[in-house]
Amino acid sequence: MAIKQLTVFVQNQKGTVVSVTDILAKNNINLRALSIAETQDFGILRLIVNDEKTAERVLSENGYLIKVIDVVGVKIGDAPGKLTEALAVLDRAGINVEYLYAFMARTEKHAYVVLRVEDNAVAEATLTAAGFHMISEADINKL
Repeated sequence: MAIKQLTVFVQNQKGTVVSVTDILAKNNINLRALSIAETQDFGILRLIVNDEKTAERVLSENGYLIKVIDVVGVKIGDAPGKLTEALAVLDRAGINVEYLYAFMARTEKHAYVVLRVEDNAVAEATLTAAGFHMISEADINKL
């Protein structure tokens, strides 16, 4: 049930993010989630989109270095402590979370959290066993 995430390596300079989003928009690619981590010289732009194959192609054609990886998506309640509950489940199972970011669903009072872990299948099984609902690319595409 993994979700495809595009990791785009970009220069940390004015106009870079707008260039990426403009390329995607011109190719009818809709952003579902976005995260940026930066250093002084470069940034790592993480994207969940409605069409990762086209996004990967058009960004590569425009000179961007892209890596597509599988990440885990989990639906959590939009209330204090809900993220902690999900992270505690993974912690008790010895699953390290490399990074995460969240976004709100349009129609529900839930947040969707994207997690990068070493073993997606184990993390998904662990969270599911603890009562969390996993999300798929199909769920994201409904947003």
